[in-house]
Amino acid sequence: MKVSRRSHVPPFAVMEILAAANQRRAAGRDVLNLCAGEPSTGASEVVRARAIELLQTGDLGYTEALGVPALREAIAGHYRRWYDVEVDPGRIAVTTGSSGGFVLAFLAAFDVGDRVALARPGYPAYKNILAALGCEVVELDCGPGTRYQPTVSQLMEAYYGGGLDGVVVASPANPTGTMIEPAELAAIARWCAEHDVRLISDEIYHGIAYGTDVHQATAATYTGEGAVVVNSFSKYWAMTGWRLGWLVLPDELVRPVDALAGNVALSPPALSQHAGVAAFSEAGYAAAAANVERYATSRAALLARATELGWDPVAPADGAFYLYGNIAATGLDSRTYCARLLEEADVAITPGTDFDAVGGHEWVRLSFAASVDTVTRAVERIAAWQRTL
Repeated sequence: MKVSRRSHVPPFAVMEILAAANQRRAAGRDVLNLCAGEPSTGASEVVRARAIELLQTGDLGYTEALGVPALREAIAGHYRRWYDVEVDPGRIAVTTGSSGGFVLAFLAAFDVGDRVALARPGYPAYKNILAALGCEVVELDCGPGTRYQPTVSQLMEAYYGGGLDGVVVASPANPTGTMIEPAELAAIARWCAEHDVRLISDEIYHGIAYGTDVHQATAATYTGEGAVVVNSFSKYWAMTGWRLGWLVLPDELVRPVDALAGNVALSPPALSQHAGVAAFSEAGYAAAAANVERYATSRAALLARATELGWDPVAPADGAFYLYGNIAATGLDSRTYCARLLEEADVAITPGTDFDAVGGHEWVRLSFAASVDTVTRAVERIAAWQRTL
C-alpha cells in the first residue's frame, strides 16, 4: 500500500541524539541533556494542586471545541495585564499545544499551493507542517545582518518574486533567541495588511527575555488586520506535557477554526484546560517569573564562558532559553560534533541541521532550560572536550 507524499517530512535529528542519550543513561552514564527546549521545573504547584482537585471531584468530559469559557476569559485577561490589549474571549481558541494551534491556523488560513515565508534558521515544524498541508515554503535567509529575523525588505523581495500568501514570525525565536523590536513587528504587520498577506506570530516564548521588557510586543494588536497569534503554556508556564496552547484569531478565522477543531480533536485536554486557569493566578505568575530568573542565571554563566567554548558567532539570545552557536572552527559538522560530544563527554545538544538545512551543519543549539547546576556542569564538560579536538 502506498504512503502519502505529504507525510514525507524530515525527522528531527535531535531525536537520534535523545535516543542515544537515553540509552547511555539507562546504562548508568551521567548524561547531561541540553537537547530539549523543556523547562526542568514542570508546572507550578498551584496548577498541580488544581489538577489533583479536578481529578478527585471535577467534570473532565469533552469541552467546547474552542476551549472552556473560563480559560478563554483568563487568557483575555492575560492580554490586558501584560499588553494592555483588549481581546474578545470569543476570538480565542484553546488548542492541543501550540503544535495543534499551528495545524489549525495553517488549515484555516492557507490553501494548497499558497506560498508562506519564514525565517531560516527557524523552528522546523513550521516548514514541515506547511509542506504536509501542500503549501510552498519560502525560506528567508536570516543571519547576523538581520539579527536572525525577517525584514520587510525580504518580504517584499519574496512577494515580488512569485507572490506571497503568508508569513510566519517568531519572537523570541527558536533556535536563536532573538526578538523582533516592537517597531519592526508593527512594520511587518502593516506590510502584511497592505499586501493581503496573512501574518502568523509565534509568541510561545513571551515572558522569557533578558535585559528588556519581558512582555514584548504582541501581534494581537493587529488581529483586526488579519494577524494570528500562536501561544502556549509549555514554555513560560513550564507545562510541556499538558499539551495546552491557544490562538488569538481575526474574526474571519473564528468559525473555520471552530469547525476544524471539532473535527480534528473534538476538544483540547479537559484536565489541562481547567487546571490551566490557575496558571493566571498571582501564584502562577510568580512561579513562572521565578523560572525566568533561573534561566537568566544559567544564561549569564553560559555567556561568561562563551569565548572558552569557541563558538563564533553566537546568536544574541535576547529571549527564550537557547544558545545558538557556530562550531565551524572545530572542523566538524554539527551532527558529528553532537554525536561525538555525547559519546565522549556525555553531553547532549542539538545539531543545527534541524533548524537550517542550508547552513545548519556549522551550528549547534544548547538549551539552558535545565537546572543551573546541569548547565554549569555541561559547559565545563564541553569546554574541556573541545580542548581535546
